Amino acid sequence: MSDGSFKRLVEVGRVVFIDSGENAGKLAVIVEIIDHNRALIDGPITGVARHAHPFRRLTLTDLVVKGFPRGASSKIVKKHFEKQDILAKWDQSSWAKKLDNRKKRSGLTDFDRFKLMKLRKQRRLIVQTEEAALKKKV
Repeated sequence: MSDGSFKRLVEVGRVVFIDSGENAGKLAVIVEIIDHNRALIDGPITGVARHAHPFRRLTLTDLVVKGFPRGASSKIVKKHFEKQDILAKWDQSSWAKKLDNRKKRSGLTDFDRFKLMKLRKQRRLIVQTEEAALKKKV
């Protein structure tokens, strides 16, 4: 790996986003790698029970919880998860913000979508007039 193209490696402590199943949309931590297809994950703070989960139903995040050994208990995982403030780091990520926006947008009514459209048009008009004024100056 000379160019460093892989940024997210499967490793103990890697925070994962669960794509499907009963815990879909939650975060967990890889506690142990079982084989090439599955990992033991645990999410004591996010409500994910410790269980084996296939990699194809997980997405690796950029976050890593450091400092605990392979197969660590839920108590140790929880301590390190809280100490490194992983949930706050997740909430600041663009991925989490995008998911939150998607959730908000799915709950909008027709009238809310209409108001949003009008506000976007107003913003676009302001930006275009400012751009035109700046281009005239140059």
